[in-house]
Amino acid sequence: MKETIILAGFGGQGVLSMGKILAYSGIMQDYEVTWMPSYGPEMRGGTANVTVVISDRKISSPIASEYDTAIVLNQQSMDKFESKVRPGGVLIYDTNGITHAPTRTDIEIYKIDAAAECARLGQGKLFNTMILGGYLKIKPVVKMENVMAGLKKSLPERAWKLLPQNEEAIMHGGEIIRKVE
Repeated sequence: MKETIILAGFGGQGVLSMGKILAYSGIMQDYEVTWMPSYGPEMRGGTANVTVVISDRKISSPIASEYDTAIVLNQQSMDKFESKVRPGGVLIYDTNGITHAPTRTDIEIYKIDAAAECARLGQGKLFNTMILGGYLKIKPVVKMENVMAGLKKSLPERAWKLLPQNEEAIMHGGEIIRKVE
């Protein structure tokens, strides 16, 4: 098993954190893992993406030119990474801010209305874990107990009180993701 994932959006959307949670989850499951972030100098609003590779074998390089899965959270990321999903791969996108939906027919495409759902629930800080839950519903590459251990490892101790809400958001993300036909 080897899964190469690109998570991309704006700074402040939790892209790097989502990648870190996945990476820690893979480590907790005794997989080989790489986590390679890329972001602009801005604190919020600049571009941010992270490549995560999770494998049951040694990983030769953290650099990828194509991905098994792309999770895109803005139009700029859609424009950049839609073409880099391997044929037969998966593209997941949040509908907020996407003006041109993906058009490829050789990949599976899923949409998730996580931004709208978080706004409806008044829980904006759970956006990235809701997206993560949608991804894990489609591609359960790590077990839920390892996701929760990875989440706890990636959060500062002062935020551990939010672990139950994050777990609910992960589960809810799996409920609201939809395949685009």
